[in-house]
Amino acid sequence: MSSALTDLFPHPIVQAPMAGGVSVPQLAGAVADAGGLGFLAAGYKTADGMYQEIKTLRGLTGRPFGVNLFMPQPEYADPAAVEVYAHQLAGEATWYDTELGDPDSGRDDGYDAKLAVLLDNPVPVVSFHFGVPSSDVLDSLRRAGTFTLVTATTAEEALAVQRAGADAVIVQGVEAGGHQGTHRDNPEADGAAIGLLSLIAQVRETVDLPLVAAGGLMRGSQIAAVLAAGASAAQLGTAFLATPESGAHTLHKQALTNPLFVRTELTRAFSGRPARGLVNRFLREHGPYAPAAYPEVHHLTSPLRKKAAASGDAQGMALWAGQGHRMARDIPAGELVRVLTDEIAAARAALVGGGASS
Repeated sequence: MSSALTDLFPHPIVQAPMAGGVSVPQLAGAVADAGGLGFLAAGYKTADGMYQEIKTLRGLTGRPFGVNLFMPQPEYADPAAVEVYAHQLAGEATWYDTELGDPDSGRDDGYDAKLAVLLDNPVPVVSFHFGVPSSDVLDSLRRAGTFTLVTATTAEEALAVQRAGADAVIVQGVEAGGHQGTHRDNPEADGAAIGLLSLIAQVRETVDLPLVAAGGLMRGSQIAAVLAAGASAAQLGTAFLATPESGAHTLHKQALTNPLFVRTELTRAFSGRPARGLVNRFLREHGPYAPAAYPEVHHLTSPLRKKAAASGDAQGMALWAGQGHRMARDIPAGELVRVLTDEIAAARAALVGGGASS
């Protein structure tokens, strides 16, 4: 099954699906044409919006690509806690001269409609975040000729992925930028996430599925390390966020290497779910008080984030980034794939050479 995955793309490099307008067709197409696996992010889009991006991408490349879906979320948020947080954000709404969003704007992200599109118009790969799809869904996609992946952040979650019948598991370490793909958001587990190399080892001993490693990877030498640890491929998000083809806001791209933003943190400030971003004013002021309430908090803060971006204020934006953000390179996505591939080869050669000399 590992070969079934890697046969889809020559180089063991997967461009992470980054929601919010980052993983546009131009980025996915450039990565795919260079021999990696490009991904579209269907999260926060309508089913038709997703379909239009698939059509655009198919017009840009004939290479395999993937589409990522968010799983529908259970109702476990405390409405009172969301209301308290909304009161706390009132000053932000005044500052940005906008209204807060409606926290009850929807929980399923159009999941069923998007699945229907992907079954009617199959794509080579579909991945899932925030949970495990049913065995029926995975079987239906397999019959349509689609390879399926599901994110896991623990060995127990990886076992659930295998039991459901997915083809592979994306092993996401705590270093990763953006949202942690935990299957259940448990506030008591905040701070208990596992580093990527340790997680790969634990998952390898738990499941037989091929692994795609994700979390803070920015250089080919790091990719070579996770491949040596047992992964079949590596998924990179922040590394591609800085490329010209990325749909990220210019301020977001600049912030990755701006000395003003020195570190990242996992925070619930912007969405109500743990997500790693650059520490800015909004994160510092509101992170400690944000409730475990996704997607309610996401809907609540959406107008604030959009207005901050429109006004050129990076201190009010969700600047998602992995721990390796300072190593971001502003080069075209296709060139980045080629550079990473050369670095992987060099790291492997150095390892073989070192072993021979000893």
